[in-house]
Amino acid sequence: MKILISGGGTGGHIFPALSIANALRRRMPDCEILYVGALGRMEMERVPEAGYEIIGLPVAGFDRKRLWRNIGVLWKLRKSMVMARKIIRDFQPEIAIGVGGYASGPTLKAAQKAGIPTLIQEQNSYAGVTNKLLAEKAAAICCAYEGMDRFFPSDRIVLTGNPVRASLTQCDLTAEEAKAALGFDPQKQLVLAVGGSLGARTINRAIAKSLPAILAEGSQLMWQTGKLYISEYEQLAKGRDGSVKISPFISDMAVAYRAADLIVARAGACTISELTLLGKPSILVPSPNVAEDHQRKNAEALAKRGAARMILDADADTQLTDAITDLLRDPQTRNEIATEAARMGLPDADEKIVDKILQLVTNGK
Repeated sequence: MKILISGGGTGGHIFPALSIANALRRRMPDCEILYVGALGRMEMERVPEAGYEIIGLPVAGFDRKRLWRNIGVLWKLRKSMVMARKIIRDFQPEIAIGVGGYASGPTLKAAQKAGIPTLIQEQNSYAGVTNKLLAEKAAAICCAYEGMDRFFPSDRIVLTGNPVRASLTQCDLTAEEAKAALGFDPQKQLVLAVGGSLGARTINRAIAKSLPAILAEGSQLMWQTGKLYISEYEQLAKGRDGSVKISPFISDMAVAYRAADLIVARAGACTISELTLLGKPSILVPSPNVAEDHQRKNAEALAKRGAARMILDADADTQLTDAITDLLRDPQTRNEIATEAARMGLPDADEKIVDKILQLVTNGK
């Protein structure tokens, strides 16, 4: 079977795409997978590292602030459409899968024009522009949230959840063992603060302000600053007897999640899926610097269910410290949040998506 996967730009698009590709390979070791990404974006490195062939399109996003720059964007889009048609013609996939991002637009549009069934995977609670444009002719739309019929044709929506890294659910350590493995005191509470691989300026600033209060509660802190901010904050770990660990990146998130009693994070689709699948109590600080404010809508979807606390980015400096200390003092509320989060978790999303892919290909023959 020949399968084409397209999209990317951020880890929120790439990680689900690779999870789907890995699930396809597990199910059909002989299948041929081709990935189409956008030149200069992170998928051009991450996809080959994962063992998949990738072709890059020159496509770029529209500049809403500097409109004169869109002349070049339109030229790149036209060139990408021509390239996408050639890729479809040469590769002849039996199905094309789009995960959102610049490249998936021209690629899935070309597949649809060629009569090839297409499947869209929408990670967020608020649909992206590319996926909304492609939905009309998509054979199936795999979603992670209920109520997505306000964006997509209801008869093609499949509630699957978002694929997450398999390692996260395979960690068999207890919370105490995980804390010890990370060098923390197993008997003390641990706050995990993460802001993505690059880091989140607001979360870092608010965590630095909250650090004295966290330590005053007898708790510990594992803090991922991101590579852009590590030099600014790493000195805050000195002289803390190991109760504060600060790093630009956390390599083993499975152990970090297992160890954490409370998590402070952005509200990207991958993070939300991981928190709900693992049933972890969290304070979400959605990034305001994303398309159509979708992180806030992701966070609201949990907060309305009592599955997380939400603090807006503009309020983090003044509200995060109290929110952290309140939850550190209230294990019952943390447990209630964790329980509600787990109820929203949708396991085995990658396998459910593969089931739908195989159904579409079989029905098309």
